[in-house]
Amino acid sequence: MTKFLLTVHVLAAIIAIGPVTVAASMFPAAARTALAAPGDARATAVLRTLHRVCRVYAAVGVVVPVFGLATADSLGVLGDIWLIVSIVLTGLAATVLAGLVLPGQDALLAGLDTMDGDGPGDGVPDRRATARLAMYTGMFNLLWAVVTVLMIVRPGSTTGA
Repeated sequence: MTKFLLTVHVLAAIIAIGPVTVAASMFPAAARTALAAPGDARATAVLRTLHRVCRVYAAVGVVVPVFGLATADSLGVLGDIWLIVSIVLTGLAATVLAGLVLPGQDALLAGLDTMDGDGPGDGVPDRRATARLAMYTGMFNLLWAVVTVLMIVRPGSTTGA
């Protein structure tokens, strides 16, 4: 049963968290492109698609910690410090995604919707908004990278990894 739980946990991490990480990373640059070309339907469609990928796969990503906890329980490592740190960092990553990245994407899309293309006074977010979103996305990605390293290295592990 442990192998099954671990397999689902790893597959879910790859299939769910991977696309969020990539789409969220692409969003700020795509937003800059869309903001520089008001009325470009393709640029707006790319942004909407990236945002949809982030929202949908973030919801699917809930499976990752659920199966991770089940795997940890079956392995008897729930009290190990590396796992506790991973759980905390996963919670932080989820908070950054849900509280900063997705709302930042929403705000940029809303600002893009108010553009009529006739000047800078359209209520459009400035470059600072895309830079801030890129920073939040970087924080999210860094948190997941640290969690991934902790899952592989597992300090104190007897596997020699």
